[in-house]
Amino acid sequence: MTKINIEREAFIRVGTTLYKLVNQPRLNGGYVRKRIPWNAETLRQDYGKGFMASVPKYDGFCTVPNHVDYKPVVDKFLNLYEPIGHQPMQGDFPHIRSLVKHIFGEQYELGMDYLQLLYLQPVQKLPVLLLVSEERNTGKSTFLNFLKAVFQNNVTFNTNEDFRSQFNSDWAGKLLIVVDEVLLSRREDSERLKNLSTTLSYKVEAKGKDRDEIAFFAKFVLCSNNEHLPVIIDAGETRYWVRKIERLESDDTAFLQKLTDEIPAFLHFLAQRELSTQKESRMWFNPMLLHTAALQRIIRSNRNRLEIEMSELILDIMVSVGIDSLSFCLNDMLPLMTNTQVKAEKHQVRKVVQDCWKLTPVHNTLTYTTYQVDYTRDCHYSPIRKIGRFYTITKEQLEIP
Repeated sequence: MTKINIEREAFIRVGTTLYKLVNQPRLNGGYVRKRIPWNAETLRQDYGKGFMASVPKYDGFCTVPNHVDYKPVVDKFLNLYEPIGHQPMQGDFPHIRSLVKHIFGEQYELGMDYLQLLYLQPVQKLPVLLLVSEERNTGKSTFLNFLKAVFQNNVTFNTNEDFRSQFNSDWAGKLLIVVDEVLLSRREDSERLKNLSTTLSYKVEAKGKDRDEIAFFAKFVLCSNNEHLPVIIDAGETRYWVRKIERLESDDTAFLQKLTDEIPAFLHFLAQRELSTQKESRMWFNPMLLHTAALQRIIRSNRNRLEIEMSELILDIMVSVGIDSLSFCLNDMLPLMTNTQVKAEKHQVRKVVQDCWKLTPVHNTLTYTTYQVDYTRDCHYSPIRKIGRFYTITKEQLEIP
């Protein structure tokens, strides 16, 4: 008969439910800590009647994230947030520094702020970080694995299907939700992602269990090979930080292990470092600091057909007559649009101008110069002076980076 090693097996009681704590083997090596509901009668059969009195008892569960001063129990409630096993110590971290520089480029200090906030202020809302590149071997997945190595069981890898699932108990209460090869091109996906990135509480749902509302502090890190439409991002959206990642110059198969070895030194550095930014929005960063050409490219790719035709038309006028900005009223645009493949009504043009391009007309009725089609000259457009409350748009606003 096999002898049971009591020292290696642990049990807890939370509320009225008994759990066995086990280390579940993982496919890629190592273990993940799990709580398995257990039967009290089975426990008595295995260890005797007196063993039940020694089982630690808690009133319930809570989720209190902290990486520096972690508490496994808070006021008789068992903390579901996992501690990270790294002990910060002084040292250098050249490989981590090179990875952060590669991912964040000219926004290196902002990237360091992002990682520092994750470590020291885990409940602080942060923008959705989206890494895109059509090339292979860019280090996007390495960065995700690095985040996993730093924050360990508080990071979960999801698929697009996991994100859409109504059952979310396995990723609620995590610090980071990462999705490799993301493709959330449906409007409902985009709305859910935006709402989750800013919500303070969330309904947790598991199969066979009632829904429960908990505090939600997870941050999203997404990767995609689609630079144009990985997710739907509308003009004026401030919840995304999009970085285009360049191809790595070399491929070091031991790079992740080198990163992992440097984590204690890196955490010591983050604990001592002074943030380069101050909180300027609910997601900490001033949105203007995070605006990139990669973000603008995705926004442009989300345009409807009318907006695309209007953009091409105005750019054609600018090139033809040699100007960098165009003034117009809505009624000026309608006859110009008759020469395109898109039929447009005034209210549709107004929606593009005001909602998509975020333009506002001048406050008073003034004289301005606009252009109309001229079939009698080599130049297709000729200037005309008008009076009205006109809009002005520049070539820079229309051109795709």
